[in-house]
Amino acid sequence: MDLFDYMRNNALEKEAPLASRLRPRTLDEVVGQKHIIGKDKLLYRAIKADKLSSIIFYGPPGTGKTTLAKVIANTTSSIFMQLNATTSGKKEMESVIEEAKSNLGMYGKRTILFIDEIHRFNKSQQDYLLPFVEDGTIILIGATTENPYFEVNSALISRSIIFELKPLEKEDIKILITRAVTDEERGLGAYKVKLHDDALDFLADMANGDARTALNAIELGVLTTERSDDGYIHITLEVASECIQKRPILYDKTGDNHYDTISAFIKSMRGSDPDAAVYYLARMLYAGEDVAFIARRIMICAAEDVGNADPNALVVAVSASLAAERLGMPEAQIVLSQAAIYVASAPKSNSAVKAIGEAMRVVETVKTASIPPYLKDAHYKGAEKLGHGIGYKYAHDYKNNYVKQQYLPDEIKDYVFYVPSDNGYEKTIKEYFKRIKEEAEV
Repeated sequence: MDLFDYMRNNALEKEAPLASRLRPRTLDEVVGQKHIIGKDKLLYRAIKADKLSSIIFYGPPGTGKTTLAKVIANTTSSIFMQLNATTSGKKEMESVIEEAKSNLGMYGKRTILFIDEIHRFNKSQQDYLLPFVEDGTIILIGATTENPYFEVNSALISRSIIFELKPLEKEDIKILITRAVTDEERGLGAYKVKLHDDALDFLADMANGDARTALNAIELGVLTTERSDDGYIHITLEVASECIQKRPILYDKTGDNHYDTISAFIKSMRGSDPDAAVYYLARMLYAGEDVAFIARRIMICAAEDVGNADPNALVVAVSASLAAERLGMPEAQIVLSQAAIYVASAPKSNSAVKAIGEAMRVVETVKTASIPPYLKDAHYKGAEKLGHGIGYKYAHDYKNNYVKQQYLPDEIKDYVFYVPSDNGYEKTIKEYFKRIKEEAEV
């Protein structure tokens, strides 16, 4: 590198976005993901010992996939090279492989190849890497936001260890934001920033586990906010909400309003008030609540509070969840509205909740209940000698496909867990059971 290259790279580093400048350089600077880089974990030990095998990092944006690759680059004695699958093709891969062969043959140096967005490579491009991963010419580190078991060739998967990165916890995001406004070397410490507590809580909430989103927002806030008379740049809740483009209507310092609103939303659906349900849905959407979070609550309500009184409620809720994920905002709000109104308008029954609750209680207290022998698996040699399957009555051989037969263990044979209500479709279920039992053969 000549003087001009050095000056240009130095200038680029200073002008890089805050999220890039603050990337950890060592394992000890990494925040979050303790389930894979805790000091007792395999990946931590492998990086420290510089004994990596091929790996694939999988997780949502902003969770640290590229960060971990950069940490490896800073700690390994191997040659580290990088490609981005969105901009690189076969020619670039061939060049990297040739250089890796030279490094190994001439200097005995291994090459670690980091491929960002590896799922963007097509099958033939991924296949090209296989023999070089297999013979050790390169150690592959792939990063993807997509499920690698669907998007990465099975042959590459079988030669790699998959590490799933999770969205960062709120406290992790708060640590990163605080580091950003206090670090004078790589962060914004030189700007003399006063970050208000409610703004910090709000940014950490609204980032939804994405560190890059939070850091971009705080950088924008600092660079666009005028200094106050006290000489500091104040990042207030109002400034934070503008920078992350989400509104603080539902959030206070403790976050109570956040949980109060989702509680009111669920109780409105349970209470068969579609108007209130849509209102609380709108409040959450207006504040920038995660649509996946809302969709999960609708699914829970459909199963817990509607149940078999209208089995289609859960179908609608699950379909809405998938549709909202694929459509994104703003169209997702229409899908969620439809689902919330359907669940609120449906007949209600919590019979399924009561049934599983009572069944779990019985399982916990009567741990030795024995399965009747005629219900046990008889599809193996010697089962008949044990009495398995003998005396079993095949329901389809009888009227209404039903025959009176004891299915519960002897110890709890008289228990009734599921009691259909008289609401909606459960009334039909109740009448059906009554009829087939009256007409059943003994």
